[in-house]
Amino acid sequence: MRRVLLLGSTGSIGTQALDVIRANADRFEVVGLAAGSDRAGVEAQAREFGVDHVALGAVEAEQLVRDVEADVVVNGITGSVGLGPTIAALETGRTLALANKESLIVGGDLVTALAAPGQIVPVDSEHSAIAQALRSGEANEVRRLVLTASGGPFRGRSREQLRGVTPAEALAHPTWDMGRVVTTNSATLVNKGLEVIEAHLLFDVLYDRIDVTVHPQSIVHSMVEFIDGSTIAQASPPDMRLPISLGLDWPRRVAGVGAPLDWTTASQWTFEPLDEEAFGSVALAKKVGRAGATYPAVFNAANEQAVDAFHEGRLSFLGILEIIEEVVDRHEAPATLTRESLADAEAWARRTADAVIAAR
Repeated sequence: MRRVLLLGSTGSIGTQALDVIRANADRFEVVGLAAGSDRAGVEAQAREFGVDHVALGAVEAEQLVRDVEADVVVNGITGSVGLGPTIAALETGRTLALANKESLIVGGDLVTALAAPGQIVPVDSEHSAIAQALRSGEANEVRRLVLTASGGPFRGRSREQLRGVTPAEALAHPTWDMGRVVTTNSATLVNKGLEVIEAHLLFDVLYDRIDVTVHPQSIVHSMVEFIDGSTIAQASPPDMRLPISLGLDWPRRVAGVGAPLDWTTASQWTFEPLDEEAFGSVALAKKVGRAGATYPAVFNAANEQAVDAFHEGRLSFLGILEIIEEVVDRHEAPATLTRESLADAEAWARRTADAVIAAR
């Protein structure tokens, strides 16, 4: 029986994780739940699953990780506030099923230095796909990682055609049902930039050997190219329960968690190069990732402020990346990387982004 501590239990990742656990009660036991602010929701979940340990907010979630005995911690918290629980899970030696990419991106070397080999299991569909494909070869046989992107709702549009994009249009993602920030990040491809940084940190592959290709069907979730010319791809219908289930009990698979592809019907999968002129966020993310230190934290925080301003009508769609670039260019990293210096850098980035937006 695998004991699961689930953080972000009332969100998209959390509720789908509970779907998997509910269907496999002989295999998984929920020992703790944490939600952001939905007290009624998490209490209802606790009653259903017979859970005594419940937390609200990231601070309580971090303490819960340190106090509750568990085999795996699923971090499905949204945003960089998930850093504390991520660090707690690693320090207590638990397997970390990580859906909260921001904590890895923001924490960077601070997080990777704490992680034992194999302790972090990615839950993002792209990184789960890469982890699965990497089992086909040795680390020194990997030539490059290829992350797939749906292209979002604006695939094929030029930079000029993106000028008048509205918030409602940005939230109309063609494949995934996600929250406001993540859906907007998918429209700007900032999300893909963050995933490039995440891939570098998870798999220790140089940025020059991490590529992005646009795959509108979202069937191939990512690929690994090996030195002999082979490319191993992981393909499945878009359903987050598959990577979640792998996160719960890596590397063992959970039978029946998702529907397989239907090979009896005709279908086409297409791949296109990323238009970096229209969508410059991936190139900027690589630059930020190479700089390291607190730069990824600044990138992430500035983006969150810019996304809010866009949805409030104070910033254009193209202005989101412009704000991120300006804030990143103004930043000077501290001499040492600590939780305190990361928090200070994030706070500075949010203040600076707000000031730059207000000055426009």
